[in-house]
Amino acid sequence: MSDVAQLDDIAGHDGGAPVRVYLLDDHETVRRGVRSLLLDAGGFDIVGESGSAVEGVRRIPAARPQVALLDVQLPDGSGIEVFRSVHSLDPTIRGLMFTTFDDDEARLAAALAGASGYVVKQIRGGELVDTLRRVAAGAFLLDAATVMEQIRLGRIERRDPRLGTLTDRESQVLDLIVEGLSNREIGERLFLSDKTVRNHVTGLLRKLGFQRRTQAAAFGARADEAEAGREDGSRIEG
Repeated sequence: MSDVAQLDDIAGHDGGAPVRVYLLDDHETVRRGVRSLLLDAGGFDIVGESGSAVEGVRRIPAARPQVALLDVQLPDGSGIEVFRSVHSLDPTIRGLMFTTFDDDEARLAAALAGASGYVVKQIRGGELVDTLRRVAAGAFLLDAATVMEQIRLGRIERRDPRLGTLTDRESQVLDLIVEGLSNREIGERLFLSDKTVRNHVTGLLRKLGFQRRTQAAAFGARADEAEAGREDGSRIEG
């Protein structure tokens, strides 16, 4: 069997088993529309659906879908955190984030949670069908390194004054968060205990005005890019 034929078989083409999909979205009309789209397209089996984070965390692992299509913003939480929990229980379940807003921080958080893709709800029906089949076939359309590089290409015209409020150690921790390191890995790199690292992370988040480390990672990546741009400009002027 050729590679293309094998992917087609996995993705529910040419008589292969249908792709098992779970729908998580707090709007029933959205779930109904996606369900109709996938059933009309053929090759899909909707194994469950729910409208809240609590229900998603409980039901998705039991339903054992190949792909969970998750709304990022839910009334009682985040689809990203739902998938992080589900993926930790069953790494074979793939996640495709489905959102109204294309946000750098959410995209990075989704990548770090292990999601395979991130699409906006304005996507055409045929493209959503194709994306779900590709994710079910094992494609990774989202990774933290790519997202971080995209964030680094964002523009910041001047150094943010909040950076000046950080201690040297907090700045070091922020740099390592930008690199994607966990608290344990940061501790190993800087020879610090987990508790000390957590304290530094808490402190820098408070000073920067953020609640999540993914927000700090996106902020730090943009700041690094701006600093690199200023250095390049200085060399040209010199």
